[in-house]
Amino acid sequence: MPPTLASLVHHSALKLTVRAGEDRLDVPVRWAHVSELADPVPYMEGGELLLITALKLDAEDPEAMRRYVKRLVGAGVVGLGFAIGVNYDEVPKALVDAAEEEGLPLLEVPRRTPFLAISKAVSAAIAAEQYRAVTAGFAAQRELTKQALNAGPEGLLAALAAQVDGWAALYDASGAVVATAPEWAGRRAARLTADVERLRDRPAPASAVVGGPETEDRVELHSIGTSRRPRAALAVGTAAPLGTAERYAVHSAIALLTLTTERSRSLHAAEQRIGAAVLRMLLAGQPDHARAVAGDLYGGLLDAPFRMIVAESASASAARAHADGHARVQPAKPASAAATAAAGGSGGGDPLSVLAETVEAAAARSGEAVLVVPEGERLVVLAGDGSAAVAACGEYAAGLEAGRAAAVPEQPAGDQDELVVGLSAPVGPIAAAAAYKQAEQALSVARRRGRVLVEHEQLASGSVLPLLADDAVRAFADGLLRALYEHDATGRGDLVASLRAWLSRHGQWDAAAADLGVHRHTLRYRMRRVEEILGRSLDDPDVRMELWLALKATSTE
Repeated sequence: MPPTLASLVHHSALKLTVRAGEDRLDVPVRWAHVSELADPVPYMEGGELLLITALKLDAEDPEAMRRYVKRLVGAGVVGLGFAIGVNYDEVPKALVDAAEEEGLPLLEVPRRTPFLAISKAVSAAIAAEQYRAVTAGFAAQRELTKQALNAGPEGLLAALAAQVDGWAALYDASGAVVATAPEWAGRRAARLTADVERLRDRPAPASAVVGGPETEDRVELHSIGTSRRPRAALAVGTAAPLGTAERYAVHSAIALLTLTTERSRSLHAAEQRIGAAVLRMLLAGQPDHARAVAGDLYGGLLDAPFRMIVAESASASAARAHADGHARVQPAKPASAAATAAAGGSGGGDPLSVLAETVEAAAARSGEAVLVVPEGERLVVLAGDGSAAVAACGEYAAGLEAGRAAAVPEQPAGDQDELVVGLSAPVGPIAAAAAYKQAEQALSVARRRGRVLVEHEQLASGSVLPLLADDAVRAFADGLLRALYEHDATGRGDLVASLRAWLSRHGQWDAAAADLGVHRHTLRYRMRRVEEILGRSLDDPDVRMELWLALKATSTE
């Protein structure tokens, strides 16, 4: 512990006597300072034991002493040492009364005790305390390192909690609690998720202190990792601010966890390279070779039905659509910050990286295998059907969709980008190429409809008609039907409406004529005119199909 007024009073060589403030001797002393100025306050930092002989003070004036002592207390001076036998044979009563009134400890210093001896005692105690703190810090570092090597992050957290006499928690990149020590701290750690998410959005290294009735203690949060985007976060909860030794322990834990996460990043990169090789073999129709390469790392993933996820950023997807000649792409609205955070994302992060972190964190928490492969401007994910990773992807997309609905139309998008995601149906390893194609098709539909995520099963249960909204389809329809519209514009008949009625009745003359309110011979004449104008036979089912789709496409305008 640092030196206190009580430790100085009990120092046998100093022979100090307490004259006032006996109940406040346990206060720490930061330094011992000598000053005979009538007003030493401008030179005080707080925490000092001020030593005086009252060379320039009228120590017998009650009013002057009240003002003097009051200013010392206001400056944070923790005690006053008064030397007797120099200017006064005893401590003046006016000074004693003023000190008692303000609650300032007043120590009588005998003539044979030089102020230098008091300063040396304080300095020696401070040095001893610093040495103890450093020694304890190194011991804590050795213990934390030992636990990190033998028991991993869980052992490190347990050792850290013991060192700080509190609790510790580790969060992953998504803000979810990974481990706590002791176990009872899990509920407290979970309540800090929002604070961890705010810390995660700041460039590393970052730290914050939170506390209050809802946390029950003082909690320090520290980001973990060396990249701009933190890989994890550490929470340390204590009943009081950390001392020097405890601070050493926390910094050691941060360094060890950083080494662990950076090593994990290297392993993760190697795993991604293996995953990319496994994916290429699956897409090439070589499931047996893929299983052999996957080994224990991804082998379990190939033993049950899995789904393929293909994701692109909205901007890259729009560019791809334009390059493919699909100009009619609905622009994505910016998601609100709250919805993006609820989805597990970060307002300033790369959307593909955020999605990768989201599904990987969900899989890690559930103990599942997941294959995540960055592929240029795309992200390909292979996850078990019904897995936590697939569910996390859906929840993330739902959060972005909610953000679009809540966004203000005039709000600028800024740097925020969004995702377009396609999800395949459940398949086995032999059908991996088909699953990839399904995911691509679902992604294409999501891109056209302005959706974040579309599942392949939704395509079969929906309708093909919304796909006719594409500009290329409309242009084809306009070109196919233009001659009929021009004919009708001259007032010489109603061929377009007659064609629509006839096709809707599957070529039944009486029913179509009744719908139009004309004689069936009139309708037959009109259909012959359609064939003459278009130069196509209505007996051809392909012609009837194209005309029907053209009519539907033009009717959606």
